[in-house]
Amino acid sequence: MSNGTSQSSLPARTLHITSDTTHLATIRESVAGAAAWMGFVEPTVSQIVLAVDEAIANVIKHGYQGCPGQPIEVTVEPITRSGRRGLQVTVCDCGRQVAPDAIVGRCLEDVRPGGLGTHIIRNVMDEVEYSHRRPRGMKLRMAKLIDTGRDETPTDREPGEGSSDG
Repeated sequence: MSNGTSQSSLPARTLHITSDTTHLATIRESVAGAAAWMGFVEPTVSQIVLAVDEAIANVIKHGYQGCPGQPIEVTVEPITRSGRRGLQVTVCDCGRQVAPDAIVGRCLEDVRPGGLGTHIIRNVMDEVEYSHRRPRGMKLRMAKLIDTGRDETPTDREPGEGSSDG
């Protein structure tokens, strides 16, 4: 049964990966496809992909202290907030817990390589919420809403159709 929205043909998708950076390409491709399907256009698609990429890199580096083979779950799903469509990405891990309010980006004046993931996530996404999982781990829920002045609306094509990858 349809829920009456144009998003009904894009179901929530959950990807299970491990804490190995070789899996980032798969996540980037999935997020980019979902964002484009929802109607986001460049450069917004690439910005969403970058935010998700940074979130997973942070889980690998900080949550699991670089230990490979640990579980990470990434859920990508369409959302509607106050009549605006968008995309929500939830990243869950079983790593080290930290106080959600302690997760802040470093000062931009502190010029050095790396360390800008949290800053990027908070500046790209419209909603960012960190929480604890039980009995261990963290959950990051982030959402981007379509900017009706810049992003277009989705078409009736099937996911994956109409790509212009060359």
